[in-house]
This record gives sequence, C-alpha cells and structure tokens, in this order.
Amino acid sequence: MHISRACHEHVTKAPLRRARRVTASLAALAVLVLGGCDSGSGSDSDSDSAAQDGPSVIVPGRPGESNRVLSAEEAARQRVEDDSPNSADVAYARMMIEHHEQALEMTELAPDRVESTKVGKLAERIAAAQGPEITAMKGWLKSHGKSERSEGHDHGSMPGMATEAQLAELRSAQGKAFDELFLTLMITHHNGAITMATDVKGQGNNIRIEEMADEVVAQQTSEISRMRDML
Repeated sequence: MHISRACHEHVTKAPLRRARRVTASLAALAVLVLGGCDSGSGSDSDSDSAAQDGPSVIVPGRPGESNRVLSAEEAARQRVEDDSPNSADVAYARMMIEHHEQALEMTELAPDRVESTKVGKLAERIAAAQGPEITAMKGWLKSHGKSERSEGHDHGSMPGMATEAQLAELRSAQGKAFDELFLTLMITHHNGAITMATDVKGQGNNIRIEEMADEVVAQQTSEISRMRDML
C-alpha cells in the first residue's frame, strides 16, 4: 500500500498518550486517512488484501524513541488492554496520601511563623493543590475496593519525608529561620514525591494513577524551582 508523505505526516501527528494504549478514535482516523489516500488506486486484489489486513497505524514514539507501526490486529489488541491497578498503583496511592499529609502538616505551620510573604503564599498554594489530590487518591482507592492504609507497612522510609526531629525544629522556628528550614525541607519533600511518581510511571498499570503521577511531577518540579530561588 502506497501512503503519500502528506498522509503519513497526518497520521503521525495523531495524539497518543502512550504507544501501548492506542485508542479506538486513532484507529478510526487511520482508516479514514489511509483509505482516502489510496482511493481509486491499486487493483482489486490489492483492495481485497487491504480489507483483509486492515490499515496500519503509526504510533509516535516516546521522547528519544522512533515511531512504531502497528498492524490493525495489534492496534485492536492494545485498544482493549486491561489497565486494572497492580500492586505498584495501590502502594503509590497509599504512600502519596501520607506523603501529602505531611506536606499539609508543614504548610499549616507557616501562617504564624513566616517572615517572607512569598514563602507564606507558596505554603498556601501547596496546601491548595495537595489537599484535593489527597481526596482524589482516597476516592481512587475506594473505587477499586482498596483500604487507605496497608496493615503492617511502614511508610516512614518514603523518599523526602521529614523526620520527627526536623518537624519539631520547624515548629520551634520563627521568621527567617522558619522560612529557610521550611524551604529546605519542602524541596526535599517535593523531590521525594517526584521520585515516587516517576517510579510508579514505570511500574504501575493504571491510567488514572499515571495521570496523577504526571501532575505531581509537573507541579512539584515547578515549585522546587521557585523555592530554590527563595533561598
């Protein structure tokens, strides 16, 4: 089957989140585009072969990777791929709830202790973002019949978590000393959340968890940059 350059470029620009999750709409688009490019050309036998095999679908590669060409059969198989949560998805939601809760504990100290208005507003933004994220993750766990906490599992070793001694020091700090310690601890805290989000993107299987992890990476990377500028 001959595909013109214009048609090829049109297909390769079809939006896909991940190569392994090809949507039905993209497959439908490929049928229309590829069919339109070849209309009126080729023999009857070529048409019969195309009808039997179905159109190929060009899937944009991830950053640094080449594009992939999937057969109609492969595209159909990936459209119905099961994204049921696995243990990594569930563990991420449970741990991130606790991780965010500590961030809220830290931001609650800010109003009575900050010296810098910028630090105070930053704490407000963090709280405004992470509160709803906790609610979303709790809702996700409930919708999948999972408890919010896993019995017998210690999340204290999660990356970025402040120790009790560090939290006690933050509670006793005032003014500029509070600002500096808050920013230092929160940068570490955010880096830990990014590490966890990156891990689940590689180990998890659920689309919604991946979306939430993407949001954490984007938002907290931006906030780390702002906090470093404040130090």
